[in-house]
Amino acid sequence: MMRVEMWTDVACPWCYVGREHFRKGLAAFAHRDQVEVVERSFELNPRAENGTVPIIEAVAAQYGRTREQQVAREEQAAAMANAVGLEFRVGGRVFGNTFDVHRLAHSAATRGLRNEFLDRAFRVNFAEEASIYDRETLVGLAFEAGLPEAEVREVLDDPAAYADEVRSDERLAAELGANGVPFFVLERRYGVSGVQSPEMFTRALEEAWEDRAAA
Repeated sequence: MMRVEMWTDVACPWCYVGREHFRKGLAAFAHRDQVEVVERSFELNPRAENGTVPIIEAVAAQYGRTREQQVAREEQAAAMANAVGLEFRVGGRVFGNTFDVHRLAHSAATRGLRNEFLDRAFRVNFAEEASIYDRETLVGLAFEAGLPEAEVREVLDDPAAYADEVRSDERLAAELGANGVPFFVLERRYGVSGVQSPEMFTRALEEAWEDRAAA
């Protein structure tokens, strides 16, 4: 079994697109049934306060862009998302801290539902523009992904729950040289960063598989 580790943040539009590009690239890989995909946590803005500032204004200020420049980047992300069948509403989100989302993702992983939870969280954030920083929204999307509501509320009520797991993922990303997401590591030997094409992911998987077979 070949392992691919994937670091993303639900607040990141390029992760929303990059996850889908990777999936399409994996679907075209001949040995896809022998690939284990492990999703890992990464916070783009770990010191952010919870969602209050509109995303366009917040990110433009963070990177020194004009509002027009940030809208253009949002529209670029939307076009890329739409091209692979993902819905994306431009500019309606808010800026916030995703630590609780990552903690719930680790909780979901204990039930084999991490992928379902993250799919739902990305969709809520980018296609539905509900706030992933709102407790009841998080409870609802986690329940829709298959997690028991009582368990979700218990995790959210305990700031220490799964905090170490999130920090461990982030330390590992730093050790492997990641300073942004999406970030993919194949067999702990090959790194792929950014929004690459599905074809590029297929080639990377093929090369990693061939090298693994030759080792």
